[in-house]
Amino acid sequence: MTYQPKSEFLGVMIERGYLADCTDYEGLDHALSSGTVPAYIGYDATARSLHVGHLLNIMMLRWLQKTGHRPLTLMGGGTTKVGDPSFRADERPLLTAAQIGENIAGMKGVFAKYLSYGEGETDARMLDNSEWLDGLNYLEFLRDIGRHFSVNRMLSFESVKSRLDREQSLSFLEFNYMILQAYDFLELRQRHGCLLQMGGSDQWGNIVNGVDLTRRVADEQVFGLTSPLLTTSDGRKMGKSQGGAIWLNSDMLSPYEFWQFWRNTTDADVGRFAKLYTELPVEECDRLGALGGSEINAAKIILANEVTALCHGRAAAETAEATAREVFERGGTGDDLPTLALDRSEIAGGISIVQLIVRAGLAKSGKDAKRLIAEGGAKLDDAPLVDAGLVLDESALARPVKLSAGRKRHALVTLSP
Repeated sequence: MTYQPKSEFLGVMIERGYLADCTDYEGLDHALSSGTVPAYIGYDATARSLHVGHLLNIMMLRWLQKTGHRPLTLMGGGTTKVGDPSFRADERPLLTAAQIGENIAGMKGVFAKYLSYGEGETDARMLDNSEWLDGLNYLEFLRDIGRHFSVNRMLSFESVKSRLDREQSLSFLEFNYMILQAYDFLELRQRHGCLLQMGGSDQWGNIVNGVDLTRRVADEQVFGLTSPLLTTSDGRKMGKSQGGAIWLNSDMLSPYEFWQFWRNTTDADVGRFAKLYTELPVEECDRLGALGGSEINAAKIILANEVTALCHGRAAAETAEATAREVFERGGTGDDLPTLALDRSEIAGGISIVQLIVRAGLAKSGKDAKRLIAEGGAKLDDAPLVDAGLVLDESALARPVKLSAGRKRHALVTLSP
């Protein structure tokens, strides 16, 4: 990236590695240097919690606010009813209005940890596109908005083209999604003065559509900016672990497990992730990333503490570090480990160790649990597990039992009184 920005926000985006592409660098830079810029990112309500895959863009909104601009968090109460087809192999399951409402309620709490909401000039606003999408008149929408879209151009966008090239079905419902997202940008411009839409690089086509529609309908210039789609240095999709998605809500993933995810970062990713997911100075991020040998482990602990403190609070980060130290250095059980609480009725006649490993979230299936045991990766109270047929009864669970998968993933199993 050779462009030298004048605005602080664009400078941060470039220096810390957030920027993949922009519709007009100079135009956006001028707008950011001239006053407060409202900018939005949209979040469809497909689950009760956001996950680590969303965290990079949440950090972009946080930096936007820290550099004197207004973040708009747009909840997709309307667009979730359609489902974004971008780079998907199949259609998303359709959710009911009640499910969408529950998911939005679960997602809202995360944003308040990263952004300051209110009515001030740079205070964040939380909006929902169902406000303008739910009441659309179909014929009027086709006449006033649909006429501005070229099907030929829409088919050329990579997010759609990749689906069609694989001869995978793309429903008319999904095909409408990009029109609705473009319409969101137009509405946000007219209702809230929004000048910028941000998103992952998989949203480039949708964002460009919104920029173009706003120019055509309102004769106004708006801008689009995308972040790179991250993979770890070993090629894995960012935000996935052996146990599944890394959720940001503590009721879906404990702060300890969240901390462990970052503590287990690959050596080569430490510096890059510190720039993207913490507010440590860039020089410090570079220093941490350059460490080697045993020192890189200390850098990973700093990374885990900083990211966890933003998401769950400094106290939760300190507790997670203390638990990890107790578990790994002193062989203790750790009171803050993920816990599977069993009712006595569940273990009448005993419960298999394979079932416990799966229910504790240390394996995805019984087959995976058996493979873990066969390969010597499972432990019971720090002793190697060798018998996949082991059954634990009530007396064996009279005290908390510690299960381990490898050296870094652990859980407690307890029996309810």
